[in-house]
Amino acid sequence: MSEEKNTEELGEKIVRVLKTIYDPEIPVDIYELGLIYDVLVNEDDEVKILMTLTTPNCPVAETLPAEVEDKVKSLKDIKDAEVEITFDPPWSQDLMSEEAKLELGML
Repeated sequence: MSEEKNTEELGEKIVRVLKTIYDPEIPVDIYELGLIYDVLVNEDDEVKILMTLTTPNCPVAETLPAEVEDKVKSLKDIKDAEVEITFDPPWSQDLMSEEAKLELGML
């Protein structure tokens, strides 16, 4: 049970870090924007993040995944982090949280 709790806590810490990273063109964090598709943590505390970008030729295609990796790796409980970019399914505004839509005046 403690192993499960630990993973859950780690997941929450990762989400908190992800919420500090913003898309430079939209004043909403990448988590609320729906750019994070999945966060996987294995038993060795290695993290794999499956994420997308708002468009394939997004200006931050090079820097945003590196920023996500670096910030997640900076958590003391994380041994390693890897970001995989996917465009399947492509990002759309439907993936945004209610909070993000409200922030952008879409509700």
